[in-house]
This record gives sequence, structure tokens and C-alpha cells, in this order.
Amino acid sequence: MDAFFRTHKYLVEHTNAPVHRMLMDEINWNDRMIGIKGTRGIGKTTFLLQYAKKYFPANDGQCLYINMNNFYFQGRGIANFAGEFYKRGGKVLLIDQVFKEPEWSKELRMCYDLYPYLKIVFTGSSVMRLKEENPELNGIVKSYNLRGFSFREFINLQTGKNFPAYSLDEILGNHEQIVRTILPHVSPLKYFEDYLHHGFYPFFLEHRNFSENLLKTMNMMTEVDILLIKQIELKYLTKIKKLFYQLAVNGLKAPNISQLAIDIETSRATVMNYIKYLADARLINIIYPEGQSFPKKPSKVMMHNTNLMYAIYPIQIKRQDVMETFFVNSMWKDHKVNQGSKDNFYVVDGTKRFKICDANNSGKTRISQDVIYARYNTEVGKGNQIPLWLLGFLF
Repeated sequence: MDAFFRTHKYLVEHTNAPVHRMLMDEINWNDRMIGIKGTRGIGKTTFLLQYAKKYFPANDGQCLYINMNNFYFQGRGIANFAGEFYKRGGKVLLIDQVFKEPEWSKELRMCYDLYPYLKIVFTGSSVMRLKEENPELNGIVKSYNLRGFSFREFINLQTGKNFPAYSLDEILGNHEQIVRTILPHVSPLKYFEDYLHHGFYPFFLEHRNFSENLLKTMNMMTEVDILLIKQIELKYLTKIKKLFYQLAVNGLKAPNISQLAIDIETSRATVMNYIKYLADARLINIIYPEGQSFPKKPSKVMMHNTNLMYAIYPIQIKRQDVMETFFVNSMWKDHKVNQGSKDNFYVVDGTKRFKICDANNSGKTRISQDVIYARYNTEVGKGNQIPLWLLGFLF
């Protein structure tokens, strides 16, 4: 136990979290069982350590960070360890990569029942279905999603500013005034291209080749997050990777499920399941027409964020596709996005119609008052024409 405390102290003292994540304020830290899901490389470990650093002295013994990667836990359950920590006065146990423990959900339930004054905060993959697939946690776990950096967070990090987030209604109703509070301090378009290329994943801050690191992370998402958690045999890994690549290079359009099934030599139903797994892993986003959902065929498949596009096929990338991907990713946290009646139209929350368009070509567009035009290649907007980059301030 003392070795774990020493590791905890070292990690907390050496944690560098230059951006305050909004999720830190959204979580009700009074709950006893908190699950934080997120895709690989998104900063879940740093988030746990940031919480420990904010609320507890590094060596007071009340809070302890552990990682299920440690081989120690292969021969000892979480509940046993938590009991020893609890007896020593422990109050908050932070468990990273909880899914590495085979019986993790049952162990957490035991902790909840046996140690009434112990709080557990754990992280897991975005592929996990905490309540649906683990009935023992129903009613006791509060689940949250940690996202990558928003464009707002990226700008704050690069400039040292502290621009606030805005709701979608605030942006739609007051975007001209909001932009006037931002532009005197920073030029958003100066940072926008960098964000699209490498700003979503926190590890761009590390002194390593970002694209290579992202490719490694993407492989881990398929090899561990999908295969391990979904209990898929290793022999099917190449099919999932090939499907992902095919979806990526085909661009933003409705997938040809029959052709994909032929290409990866499997059934249509399996292709649809794999597409769902890739979406759960936050590798892709699937867009449906209004009123439809899985297992129906999606009307459009795109990468989950723009960074992934540049890592997979930089030569074939289309600017319109990048901007639509940015739009959907920005909306993804709190809003439902469906395909509109035309190709670059989207319906948000069932009521708001958006068109993603180039401000340089806006003269060719007939303006309709019931459509919101999210325009790129401009820093300002007017009326129902808003600058696309401002939607990066939603969180």
C-alpha cells in the first residue's frame, strides 16, 4: 500500500494540466460512484490526477490513484484493495482503466455495499456501456463523458486567455456581440487550422510526432477498446481496421453496406455492428435522417473529429468535409444531429436547420430565414449567418 501512495504522490506533484476542463465543474463530486468514460488519449488519467491535486494534499492519505495496468491487481481484486485503503482512513479511490479487471463491475458493487463512506471515481473506455451491460451498477453509478479539447479550450491554451463557453441558444441569439468580445483579444482564424489538424487530443502538447502518436492511439482503440471490451476474437481485427479505412477514404456520404460486406468478407449485419463499435470508440460519427437510428443504414459516416482525417488520408481530404466534421463534433456533446434534406444541411435537436458553407462563395447562396448558415473562412457573421469557428465555444 505504501508503494501506491508514493506513486500517487509523485504523479499528482508532476501533473501538468494547463487547461481547466469543464467536466470538472459539471460532475457532482458528492456521488459515491462516478464513472468517467472517454476515448483513448483524451486525457482521462490527467483528469483524475487533476481532481486529486485540486481537492486533496498529495500526501494526506485520503485520496489514492491506482491504475489497473499494474500487475498487482491480476492476483487481487479491487474490493480487497479498497478495503485495506478504507481501513487506513481512505476516502476517495481513483481507479484508472477499470475494465482491465475482469470482474470490475462486481468488484465495484462490493465496494459500494461494504464501504459506505468510500467514494470511487473510475475511468473506462467510451466503448463501455456502464449500466446497460453491468446491471449491478444500475442506480449507483453516475456516468460522464470526457471529450477532447474544444476550439475554445485550444485557444485558451495557446493564448493564455480565459474565454468562456456559450450555449447554442446564446451563440445563435448573440453571436455578433460575442464575437465582438473575442476579436479585440485574439484572431480565431489564426488558430483554427492548427486546431483542425492537431488540437482535439491533449497529447499534441507532448514533444512527439503528433500524427504517429495519433495513429498509435487509433490502433489501440481498435485492438483494445473494441476487441477486448466487446470480446471480439483477434482474427477479426483486420476486418474492423479495413472497414474503418474504407469509411475514412470514402468521405462524407452514405456507406454502401453491401459493398463493404464484400470488401471485408463478412455479412451486412456484421458490418453494421462494426460501424456501431467504431462510433462507440469515438473513431467515427454516424448521421441518420430524422426519425431513424441504429440498426438502420446511416445517411452519412464521418470521422469523429478532424484530427483523425489528417492522420488517415491527408492527400484526399476535402475542405467542405473537414468543416462539416468540425460542426458535427462540436455539436456532439450536448446536441442531437441528423441529416437534413440536402447534402450539407443538418438538423440539430429536431428543430434547427443548419447549412455549412464557405463564406467566400456565399454570394451564390440564396439566403433563407429558416436556415442557420454556419460559414467558414470568415471571423464574423450577421443575423442567421454565423461564423463556424464560434461553434467551437459550445464547451
